[in-house]
Amino acid sequence: MAKKKTQYATPNPPAPNRPVLFDPNTCDGCNLCVNVCPMDVLIPNPEKRKPPIVLYPDECYYCGPCVFYCHKKEEGAIRLNHPLVSRVRWKRKVTGEHFRV
Repeated sequence: MAKKKTQYATPNPPAPNRPVLFDPNTCDGCNLCVNVCPMDVLIPNPEKRKPPIVLYPDECYYCGPCVFYCHKKEEGAIRLNHPLVSRVRWKRKVTGEHFRV
């Protein structure tokens, strides 16, 4: 009988949005973001020292505690990726250029 591989969690099918982006080279896998997320979007990665898994990307409210409480946010370990329609847009009057944050 073949030994079955343990499956810890299966993320939702790929969605067009990726609300939380991790830099795997900077994130140390402390899972503080998992603990503070009010929507339980993230789960701990079963591999040690790896970024958490975004299990339910469609449930994210983009509220930001995951980024706010990260001790490596200045190094770019985690960031919110707001949908394009939610990003602030402005136009520079002098040149007519359009910008989004």
